[in-house]
Amino acid sequence: MIVGDDRADMDSRENIDFFVDRFYERVLADEQLSPIFVDIAEVDLAIHLPHIKDYWHKLLLGEKKYQRHTMNIHRQIHGKRALQAEDFQRWLNCFSATADAHFAGERTDRAKRVAKTIAANMEQSLPNSNG
Repeated sequence: MIVGDDRADMDSRENIDFFVDRFYERVLADEQLSPIFVDIAEVDLAIHLPHIKDYWHKLLLGEKKYQRHTMNIHRQIHGKRALQAEDFQRWLNCFSATADAHFAGERTDRAKRVAKTIAANMEQSLPNSNG
């Protein structure tokens, strides 16, 4: 962490919730990603955001509330519109930019590493549409 950096870490439910809200604002404003979330996945933020917050609470704080299987959800989306490497990279760029804009520290760094792994695993696990 940079000396004098006053950004908080993603080390509490409140900070993670703030991050997720800012991240989705960024994603939904993104010309490449927004149609995937809005038109293809038809994400209802009132339902989706609490799940995503619980997911990151689990990953960063060790909470147990989140029990869904994310690959099945993303396979359904991929079946409607093939997700490409560029989509995962754009998602990851939005994630990192949002994290860096508001947070710094060990848990924030971990969140970015986990996001990179998630994006790579999703990309690798979904059938190649170029096939």
